[in-house]
Amino acid sequence: MVATLHRRPAKGGAALSAEREGRPQVDVRVGSATDGLTPISVAERPLGASLQQWLGLGAIAAAAVGADQLTKHIVSSKLHLDEQVHVVGPFWIHHVQNSGIAFGLLASATPVVIVLTGLAVAWMLWFFARSGARHPILPVALGLVIGGSVANLLDRVRIGHVTDFLDFRFWPAFNLADSFIVVGVAVLLVALLASDREPRRPRRHVESPLTRS
Repeated sequence: MVATLHRRPAKGGAALSAEREGRPQVDVRVGSATDGLTPISVAERPLGASLQQWLGLGAIAAAAVGADQLTKHIVSSKLHLDEQVHVVGPFWIHHVQNSGIAFGLLASATPVVIVLTGLAVAWMLWFFARSGARHPILPVALGLVIGGSVANLLDRVRIGHVTDFLDFRFWPAFNLADSFIVVGVAVLLVALLASDREPRRPRRHVESPLTRS
């Protein structure tokens, strides 16, 4: 009499081999550690500025410094101090000197302004090194602010004052560097506010073959 053996089919080749060797089965699922209990920490995107972002920041800052220095040189060489030329409406080109910060503030504290400006530029560079990839507009916004700050800082260190010439009569005269700083700060604030209001999209989880029953 021949005995017939009936074997139940194994659910999976890996499970069958594990049973034969007497090893416990480990169920590894997507989104969990190898023990199936401890969650895997979410991978964080690095926020430090990349080489491309540093190049963008440098290009914008250099362009801001160049444009500011060129316009100041033209005004200083064409107009005498306190001379002015009417352009259109309330806009005048008025050659004045300012030993303070933007729009004539702190005019009698040039050394303090130099130190504060240097510290501000150093902080912005440090912030960009750590968070330059946080928003794509950061190289543009900080490039304008840093470029404007460095342009005025060069004048204060070199000649003790900056040249202002954009005069709209209802506001103290200013220069391109001041404009770059204001525009850069405005762009940065708008971008940050817009990013905070954008709803975050839920993450899509791709089902792994190991989790399918």
